[in-house]
Amino acid sequence: MGIHELPVPDGLVLRPFRGVRFTVDEPAKVTSPPYDLISDGDVRILLDTHPNNVVRLILPGMSPSSPRESGASSEPSPASRSDKPLEERYVEARDTLRAWLNSGVLAPDELPALYVYEQSGPGVLQRGLIGDVALADPARHIILPHEDVLPGPVADRLALMSTTQANLEPIFLLYDGGQSTATALVDEVASTRPPLVRARTEDGLDHSLWAITDQSEIDAVNADLRTRQALIADGHHRYATYRVLQRQEHASRTASRPLSLEPGASSESVAEALGPWDFGLALLVDSSAYPPDLKAIHRVVPALPLDEAAARAKGSWRVQDHPDLAQGLAALDAAPEPAFLIAGEGGCHLLTNPDPVQLARAMPADRSDRWNSLNTSILTEFVMPKVWGMQDDEQAVRIVHHDAEAALRLAVHMGGTAVILKPLAVENVLVVAAGGERVPRKSTSFGPKPRTGLVLRTFAID
Repeated sequence: MGIHELPVPDGLVLRPFRGVRFTVDEPAKVTSPPYDLISDGDVRILLDTHPNNVVRLILPGMSPSSPRESGASSEPSPASRSDKPLEERYVEARDTLRAWLNSGVLAPDELPALYVYEQSGPGVLQRGLIGDVALADPARHIILPHEDVLPGPVADRLALMSTTQANLEPIFLLYDGGQSTATALVDEVASTRPPLVRARTEDGLDHSLWAITDQSEIDAVNADLRTRQALIADGHHRYATYRVLQRQEHASRTASRPLSLEPGASSESVAEALGPWDFGLALLVDSSAYPPDLKAIHRVVPALPLDEAAARAKGSWRVQDHPDLAQGLAALDAAPEPAFLIAGEGGCHLLTNPDPVQLARAMPADRSDRWNSLNTSILTEFVMPKVWGMQDDEQAVRIVHHDAEAALRLAVHMGGTAVILKPLAVENVLVVAAGGERVPRKSTSFGPKPRTGLVLRTFAID
């Protein structure tokens, strides 16, 4: 590793760490959904649920007053969701974290561990491993992103991570284990050993956590994982943030104490060169044993009234009218791709059978056929810019996860148009990512997502 180089992992590596966990009597009450799925109204509820709810760390400085439209997630950068100055908010999170550690509200586990994490409930069972994943450039095809990231959320999470010197919630990775050694151990631990913590959250899911501290078991897991490839299912902005923070930390330390590791350097020298910022908190799930639930992410275009959206679409799409959302969703479900349901005040319209000449002209020639066939690609490259004359970006478009009814409510509230999509196929996402391409922003919502607050990671304790 030269002065300006970063350490390069020799494969998929999941390192044990000393997890930091809440010591409260009702652990479910201090947890939250991932930061980017929390509306302002949710913040108020979480703050009222418990004074030590983890939302105080992941969305510092948020006020419980003046919630946005209930039930809708419009996904602004967290940095834009509070009146407090940026620096003050991140310092508040750091000070809160320190205070909770000093008071014993949060406490580190005695031994480094890989944590088995299970989510279970009606129709849901997912198990995986939480640990420190070694960071790798996507070009090495060890950890594959499938979505592009935006600078605003990365800058926000970078400020939070660098100020708190912590990873407060895990990213979500999938790999094809084929009923591997690691998966067999995960199942054995979850089936036969008592959990460290068990919590039932308001969505009806049970969350359980076990610690694997035996070095031979940890070694067996990593021997199994090393040659495998992982897909980022959720947490693209946080993974990008991990890598920016890693570069910053290495640059600052190289400037103060130049370090150069020559080829053949000892393992002790390599270990000394690595820091906690060379790893990131992650949940790793074997998708062959626990297939993910992939849901769609819908759009709301506030500046586009529904009647105008439908009228413009008639020049390039077949437009069928439906009186209500239920009938529109049934028609969308039955329609072959590409198809979109647009909805708002006055009903719904199903868009199908696009003009093939206009569609082919709009899609980029330098993209693969698979990428050009994705509904989010067609929305981003054809419908939004060519049909409606706008871009699918943070300024023009609001985002709503999963819930078509919430998207419709937000569209009606704002006098705009909801664009309801079908979820992408998991296979298409994997093929696009393996080919080195990225699907358009906010194309996928993999689940079930890990709950935030069950186990945290701080650099000083790690």
